[in-house]
Amino acid sequence: MLSLQLPSAPAGILSVLAIGAHPDDIEIGSGGTLLSLAASQPDLRLRYVVLTGTANRQLEARNAAHAFLPEADITLDLLDLPEGHLPSVWGEVKGALESVRQSCSPDLILAPSAADAHQDHRTIGEIIPTVFRDQLCLSYEIPKWDGDIPRPAVYFPMPVHIARRKVELLNKCFPSQQGRDWWDDEVFLGLARLRGMECRAFYAEAFTCTKLVVTAPLSGLQLG
Repeated sequence: MLSLQLPSAPAGILSVLAIGAHPDDIEIGSGGTLLSLAASQPDLRLRYVVLTGTANRQLEARNAAHAFLPEADITLDLLDLPEGHLPSVWGEVKGALESVRQSCSPDLILAPSAADAHQDHRTIGEIIPTVFRDQLCLSYEIPKWDGDIPRPAVYFPMPVHIARRKVELLNKCFPSQQGRDWWDDEVFLGLARLRGMECRAFYAEAFTCTKLVVTAPLSGLQLG
């Protein structure tokens, strides 16, 4: 198991593009990673894109972005494409992501996986590689009824306090989801504990990655 660092960002400012089909996707899949980046990167620039959501859910997403990354420079794109029907508006999803690409060049992308069983997540995951060809893209996982948890290859360890803070903020920022049978502290922490065990940490978030290019000498590996 190799430990690699994120690529160095120009001017020391790390630019992250976080994409979700629905409000709460980004935080469920990568909230701990965002909290950790916020704690370690004093100059963090976040582009936050959510493609579906009612006005109330968009407000939750806005509040969550600022709660998870209170000191970051955040740009939010909150769209209202039809939830549950993104495959039927494929062209609009593609156009929205193309528009984002034209206005930013992130160092890191956090997005859904093309192997996700949810049709909205999967649509975004399939389009991402056709739009962003020169960025490191990590595809997060979202536990769900479908039982589509992948076999990940990339892990981001989380200290205990980060994992618990993630769950605390999920509950605080997304009250509309309380009471759903899948919205449960043990689900979120249980998956994090499993992923932590897999990378010799206590808690972790896990990602899949379609393609990496190693550009630095073996004496100082970086991801490019």
